[in-house]
Amino acid sequence: MKRYVQYGCGFTAPPNWINYDASPTLRFEKLPLLGKFYTRNSQRFPANVKYGDIVKGLPEQPDCADGIYCSHVLEHLSYQDFQTALKNTFRILKPGGVFRGVVPDLKAAALNYLEHFDEHEAPAIEFLRSTMLGVENRNKTLASTIKGLYGNSKHLWMWDYRSLESELKKAGFKNIRPCTFGDSADEHFKYVEEEDRFYQAASFECSK
Repeated sequence: MKRYVQYGCGFTAPPNWINYDASPTLRFEKLPLLGKFYTRNSQRFPANVKYGDIVKGLPEQPDCADGIYCSHVLEHLSYQDFQTALKNTFRILKPGGVFRGVVPDLKAAALNYLEHFDEHEAPAIEFLRSTMLGVENRNKTLASTIKGLYGNSKHLWMWDYRSLESELKKAGFKNIRPCTFGDSADEHFKYVEEEDRFYQAASFECSK
């Protein structure tokens, strides 16, 4: 039986995939007894979502996955953690297995910034807010400090396709190409991909 793994799944957790997320909220929801009473979001994570951090390594055997997918996850990692995530992804992917991913495209954001520069009173502020870069408010309370340490909502390292391709090659992946929504030869990816996530995004497909 084929095995498909998604990490950073959020609330998109199809039953024919093994779905992981590293959200601190999910960790609380998974606590025995108390977890069922904990509500942080407007909805709870689906019951089939497992807690797992791709940087620390998912609880999956080497060469076990026929397909791996992540959407708008890698940009939330530091550069070194990103490299570790690719290494850990490569480890659990079967030889010949397919890895597909989507991240916001820094090139598209930069071109949009330049094209509409004169339309904004403060274009730099618009750019930083739209890319989720920069620090608008520093943590001043214990709760916000903890959230900043363990949460991961900011974009820590942005990507364009050319840079992604370079890093994927370094990690050992092959057959690297830009991809678009729904263009995989493996139909299993249709269960995890969402078309709007590919808008102004750098997306890739590669194999081991």
